[in-house]
Amino acid sequence: MDTDAVRARLLRRREELQGRASRASADLRHETDPLSADFAEQVTQRESDEVLSAISATARGELEQIRSALRRLAEGHYTVCAVCGAPIEPGRLEAVPYTDRCRACASVEPGAPRR
Repeated sequence: MDTDAVRARLLRRREELQGRASRASADLRHETDPLSADFAEQVTQRESDEVLSAISATARGELEQIRSALRRLAEGHYTVCAVCGAPIEPGRLEAVPYTDRCRACASVEPGAPRR
């Protein structure tokens, strides 16, 4: 596995997500679009705020997963499942480069017993 290419891909995604989270936060603070004096318009703006909050939360969650993947990469544990210790399938890492679980462990509901 080309760890330099993986690191570069994770870093690019991190930059993209940091930008997205930053823009969403600025929009939530209404830095460029203050709340309207019109109540009906405020309702629409608040609904948009809920969407922006969800986008921001999703970006923050993925950022944490990317930080963790970069740590595992630096420590030499990137391809090892955090749950069972088995190798994570290369195709899975290609599809979800920040995953820390093999396909079998990822398919188990959190808290459910493993078979």
